[in-house]
Amino acid sequence: MPPLIEVQELCHVYGTGTPFQHTAIEHINFTAQRGEFIGIIGHTGSGKSTLIQHLNGLLKPTFGKVLLDGTDIWKDKQTTRQARFRVGLVFQYPEYQLFEETVFRDIAFGPKNMKLSEQEIRRRVLEAAGFVDVPEGVLEKSPFDLSGGQKRRVAIAGVIAMEPDVLILDEPTAGLDPEGRAGLLRNLQDYRKQKHAAVIMVSHSMEEVAMMADRLIVLNHGKIAMEGTPQQVFSHAQELKDMGLCVPQVTEIFLRLKELGVDVDPCVYTVPQAVQALRTRKGGSGRA
Repeated sequence: MPPLIEVQELCHVYGTGTPFQHTAIEHINFTAQRGEFIGIIGHTGSGKSTLIQHLNGLLKPTFGKVLLDGTDIWKDKQTTRQARFRVGLVFQYPEYQLFEETVFRDIAFGPKNMKLSEQEIRRRVLEAAGFVDVPEGVLEKSPFDLSGGQKRRVAIAGVIAMEPDVLILDEPTAGLDPEGRAGLLRNLQDYRKQKHAAVIMVSHSMEEVAMMADRLIVLNHGKIAMEGTPQQVFSHAQELKDMGLCVPQVTEIFLRLKELGVDVDPCVYTVPQAVQALRTRKGGSGRA
């Protein structure tokens, strides 16, 4: 069985043949399986946004392919159209794209374009709203009467309502308070688990990708510089810093403790791991 998504030698050049020609990404190869949570990190201008816009056909490769269940998404017009429903893309600050008169109609926009029955559209709207904690009581309100956090959830629900096999999000928690970020990340995990979907998240928050991702892809100057589990990637702290990135704060603390001569494993990247490491060390040392 082929991967859900497979990217082969993907390259994109802007302004080909002009003085402004620029290669945004080149020789990109990776796969995503059903149920997998992938984090994409990289400095500003590393090619993250260009990459994800290829995954549902918003951008056409200059060279290379994007395969969905083994089929090139640019095979023909119908295949490309279906890919845009099966691979849902949530842009950064998606609440700025709300436009319908009611929350219900905004969430229903995608399913309506899929030519579904009214009954199926309603089912999807209610289920998508539930995934992102949008209460039924606001569905007939104007989306512009909602708070910023609620607008963000409505916008994401509009993509989830299409029930994509792959859900891609560009900085989904940007601008949210800590409670809003934590709640939204739980919602994404719920969708992934219940629909067995792949989730791909672009983020500048090393803490979030460390906590959420099964695998990280690090972009640097349009190429994949590193790929692996969070533990594998964040063990290369200095290399990440050289790329203009950082590591989770808890990793920084453990690296500093190691420098100071404290016998700790610096390959710690989440708070629960840090707590466990310190408890293990305390138990091993016999100190109170």
